[in-house]
Parts: sequence; C-alpha cells; structure tokens
Amino acid sequence: MARLRKTGKTWRRADADGGCCVIIARAHYFSIEPYSLFGREAPLEVEIGAGRGDFIIGRAAAMPERNFLAAELSLPLVQLLAGRAVHAGLRNLRIVRMDARPLVNLFLPCGCVSAYHVYFPDPWPKARHAKHRLFTPWFVANLRRTMSAGAALYVATDVRDYADSIFSMVNAQSLHPTSELAGFDATGFARKFIAEGRIVYSRTFVK
Repeated sequence: MARLRKTGKTWRRADADGGCCVIIARAHYFSIEPYSLFGREAPLEVEIGAGRGDFIIGRAAAMPERNFLAAELSLPLVQLLAGRAVHAGLRNLRIVRMDARPLVNLFLPCGCVSAYHVYFPDPWPKARHAKHRLFTPWFVANLRRTMSAGAALYVATDVRDYADSIFSMVNAQSLHPTSELAGFDATGFARKFIAEGRIVYSRTFVK
C-alpha cells in the first residue's frame, strides 16, 4: 500500500506540473484526439491492457519519435504504470483508464492508429463467459476503422481456441498476416508463460 500511495503522489505531481506522463480522465472526453494529447503529429501506437507497462514503457523509450497510448482499466495498475513512466522520463506516453471497447469503438477517430498491441487478453475460458471476451467482430471492425493505411495489429494469447477465433475474425476484416514478429515477449505474462513451457500463439496483421 505504501508503494501505491507513493506512486499516486508521483502521478498527481506529474499531471499537475505538465510533466512526462498524463493520465486522461475519461469523464472529460467525448473523443480522444491524438494531436490534442501529445501536441504534435506523430505515428500513434496503442497498447490495450497495458498492465504494469513492461512492454509499452520499453517501446516508448526506444521510439521517442512515436506517440504511445496505454489503455488499462485497473486503477492500481494505472497508478503503477504512471509512476514507472514518470521515472523513465517518457514524454511520448499517455495513459487512459478505461475499458478498451469504448476506447476503440467510440473514442478514437478513424485512421489515427499506426499500431495496436493486444497481448494476452482475458480468455474467459468458460462457455457461459465467452460473451465477455474482448475480441468480437464489431470490435475488430473498429480496430480496422481506427487503423491508418499500413498500420499493424499485433496479437498474442496462450489459449489456442481463442487464438483461432481472433485470427479468424481479423482475417474476415481483410487485415493481412505478415511475418513481422509481435513484441509480446516483453510482457510480464509472456515471461511467465514461456517459463512454464506454455505455447504462445501470436500473429501480426497489416491493413
């Protein structure tokens, strides 16, 4: 708890002082305009379910010429991610605390995203819970709508039937698989699953 309180202070201080990391208050927005968030035109990459930020913090640090948006629903994880981003001095990363479905389906404008990263979404393995899964035909259609020409969708999951379902829905939207590798191995889940000997199903698609 002490660590989270300290992180919360870092988050508020960074936000108030216009520092490295800004957390978007979803209640204040009817849409999310990338230029308004970053104050510059640059390719935008979005990670859905960013968690602690293991992947997106490293990628944002390695690509300062790009803008990055991390979407995460858990408040403790958002605070932790914000604290880590501030500590890393990242000025090209913004964080939004909200469900990915309204973010993609409603908030993001057409053609604004250069890359989506969706690594290990909750599989909801029981049949009666499958309706809660992130990937649906409507969600994938809106991923495509918000992607610019040539944009990439990176996906990874450790659940074979979910992978088959996701890949089928993405193919139906005329997003084409490529040989480019996704960056899932930089996530905490990937390190855990690989250490346990699980198979990870990953694929990259391009619009």
